[in-house]
Amino acid sequence: MTTSVTPASTLRIDFVSDISCPWCAIGLSALEQAVARVGKDVKVDLHFQPFELNPQMPAGGQDITEHLTQKYGSTPEQQKQIRDTIRERGADVGFTFRMEGRDRIYNTFDAHRLLHWAEVEGTADQQHALKKALLTAYFTEGQSPESHDVLVAAAGKVGLSAERAKAILASEEYALEVRHAEQQYLNAGIHSVPAVIIDNKHLISGGQPVEVFEQALRQLGAKNALTA
Repeated sequence: MTTSVTPASTLRIDFVSDISCPWCAIGLSALEQAVARVGKDVKVDLHFQPFELNPQMPAGGQDITEHLTQKYGSTPEQQKQIRDTIRERGADVGFTFRMEGRDRIYNTFDAHRLLHWAEVEGTADQQHALKKALLTAYFTEGQSPESHDVLVAAAGKVGLSAERAKAILASEEYALEVRHAEQQYLNAGIHSVPAVIIDNKHLISGGQPVEVFEQALRQLGAKNALTA
């Protein structure tokens, strides 16, 4: 886990997630709304951490119906019901899923490398914006998060250097750092996402409603204020 220190009055949030995880898009949108609700009452230091649902996914990806059937044993009918639920939950928190245009699932390792780069060389706001851009590119626009063109375009869209993004993707830069971070979270017992870790010790799992995140932020923020 991270070893960086933030002030007692600030809640550090590590949002562990994958670009190919619809519940991560829902969870992030809900968390954002919760942060907006608490406003100035609670300061939040948000970081995005890597997790791959399918680290062995080959280049070119896999048909998503085939993948879900192999991985979970679900039928196409069950998958349709889940897609409908995801679409509704997304709409509730302002995230648009266009599931019909998303017929494949892809390897997301390079996307995580760019997100790590955004944190190291960019700003927290740029990393956050890049995460949102990548989730939107895949789930709303039906673009491949494996495509370097898609990744570079997303980086440029949020004010990061497109040329630097191209150079990173053409190399193995940040690969070791991402692998190390992924393994740290696996070793810590994180095996499903989203996993929202507050101050390195409080875990909220899954795409929870806004109210769940808001309550946690208020309670933990108040606790930090008392001990500051």
